[in-house]
Amino acid sequence: MSLYFWVITLSFIGPFLLSFDKKIAFYKNWRFLLPSILLVALFFICWDEWFTTIGVWGFTPKYLQGIYAGHLPLEEILFFIVIPYNCLFVHEVLKGYFPLISLKNFSFVFIYVFGISALLLSLFNLDNYYTLSATALAFGLTLFLVQQKKIWFSQFVLTYIVCLIPFLVVNGILTGQFTEEPIVWYSENHIVGFRLGTIPLEDLFYNYCLILPIIWIYELLKNSYSKK
Repeated sequence: MSLYFWVITLSFIGPFLLSFDKKIAFYKNWRFLLPSILLVALFFICWDEWFTTIGVWGFTPKYLQGIYAGHLPLEEILFFIVIPYNCLFVHEVLKGYFPLISLKNFSFVFIYVFGISALLLSLFNLDNYYTLSATALAFGLTLFLVQQKKIWFSQFVLTYIVCLIPFLVVNGILTGQFTEEPIVWYSENHIVGFRLGTIPLEDLFYNYCLILPIIWIYELLKNSYSKK
């Protein structure tokens, strides 16, 4: 089994097994989870395929199974299923076990700091495809949510912050923190060049853009069902 496949598998085992915890019973929400993940995954897979084709990023073959769909390895496609699953699991665990934790005041600060940072990075990096696309999308999503005033956004901020811990581990492995070559490499022409260890700064915005709409759709489906 390839290193990338091991990373995906090991990151999934814990959240999957704990999905049957009696208090959270995450498995009961799979009917809301699956359409949420698949809808967003379709967009990100298309984005991923395009950027791989034009060389914004790519993959080191020796760390892969060798099974491809278009230009994307199987492991990369599974990434868009497994990582959102794990993040939604964390989202429900935080709501179930730590319901009194509120980041309402912090989320207000987070919106402006994160949103303004995304805007500035996009405006000053119009030639960097990854920087521009990830930060512009992050800014657009944040701006829309400010207008919508979603009550679950402060909970999402907590989820996002907590998920930064496994994010740093998984993305660190993928970007070459512990290997001779990165599993996933990035063209220096399309990133700002600032990294958290080996992780491009843009990945923070990319993961934000991946998780946010999934939780958005997930919460929408759950609320619609509860009103019936």
